[in-house]
Amino acid sequence: MTRLLSWLLQCERQLFFWINHRMHHRITSFVLYSFTHLGGATFTIACSSLIALFSPAPWSMAGWQALLALGISHIPVVLIKKVYPRLRPHVAMPDIRTFRKPLVDHSFPSGHSTAAFSIIVPFIALMPQLAWILVPAASIVALSRMYLGLHYPSDCLAGAILGAGTAALTVSLWPSNLMDYSFV
Repeated sequence: MTRLLSWLLQCERQLFFWINHRMHHRITSFVLYSFTHLGGATFTIACSSLIALFSPAPWSMAGWQALLALGISHIPVVLIKKVYPRLRPHVAMPDIRTFRKPLVDHSFPSGHSTAAFSIIVPFIALMPQLAWILVPAASIVALSRMYLGLHYPSDCLAGAILGAGTAALTVSLWPSNLMDYSFV
């Protein structure tokens, strides 16, 4: 079992290093540095809130579901980061490319990946065709976290699963009597 775990960690570091070093280009840096903010608190809270407050039903309902999933999904993120204090790649490994003011708190799981995936699921549940746009967008947010030297692939994968799972649960447990109404 330890050989398997060791092999997986080695593969993860190689994948991380490839993303962090081999993909670097001026244009890629601009795009991914910009995209990473789509998983940040400012964008995810503002976007979900604006849709919840100002869109007609059923889009407002999806906005409320996204906002609730976003809030709930970050409770385990905070708890896991305290229980599993994994160093960020740029702190743990030499020669990692990062950008100005890199985060130094714990890396597992990725909060940006959690946020991005938690807000897309309610909209995909409402209109499945949106998956063609929203899943790649959330995946690029996760990729950007590795590119910026802030997270390992498993951090981003765990965040994506946590965010999508929380959102799927939120949507499935949403009271049916609130399905067609806006709260405003």
